[in-house]
Amino acid sequence: MSFTGDHFRIEEATIPRKPDPLPPLYFGGSSPPAGPVAADHCDVSLTWGEPPQAVAEKLSWMRGLVAERKRQMRYGIRLHVITRDTAEEAWEAADKMLAGVSDETIARVQANLRRSESEGQRRMLDLHGGSTRDLVVAPNLWAGVGLARGGAGTALVGSHREVADRIEEYADLGLSEFVLSGYPHLEEAYWFGEGVMPLLAQRGLWTHPLDRVAAGDPAERRTERSQVPFAAA
Repeated sequence: MSFTGDHFRIEEATIPRKPDPLPPLYFGGSSPPAGPVAADHCDVSLTWGEPPQAVAEKLSWMRGLVAERKRQMRYGIRLHVITRDTAEEAWEAADKMLAGVSDETIARVQANLRRSESEGQRRMLDLHGGSTRDLVVAPNLWAGVGLARGGAGTALVGSHREVADRIEEYADLGLSEFVLSGYPHLEEAYWFGEGVMPLLAQRGLWTHPLDRVAAGDPAERRTERSQVPFAAA
């Protein structure tokens, strides 16, 4: 393949050995140009953690683009999680995340992020408007992460059951891929793995991959109701 563009040039590039199987291609984008790119080329379209109604609207847009191309696509969401045995403990952990961040730091971060041309980033910023008040933008959906960093700026916060409820709500919209993270990463992975995933298994939303293999089911098999895969980021 050869290519000459404004920023780089490639002359007779080759791939001596193509990957087999091909890894699925995940793509996130909320701008008008991003949707058709995902619909043309990608396997999974990702959204950042917006309230369910906004996610439903984005899914409707993407499904229309995919239907025009007569393709199939899966849909996913990128979120942080703060899950504890009780809701009170979870919200205390959320509050501690911002306790050491000064108003001056938040203002500086927000000013820098406002210069971004990313439509997804704009939507994240609009959820909180740079204010430390009214950060709960939907049930158990907290926009506080986005005050101090760019990118995915929301977290599901609550008891294990509440977080499982919200994941089920998103799954019922048609999301089947969940890319989750927390702070600190390892500790939050344990909280989620021990507290939330058993509840999702009880509801038929998740099956351990080893259990599927033992039952003779392909690892990527999906039931009529989405079997939700999770990835830690």
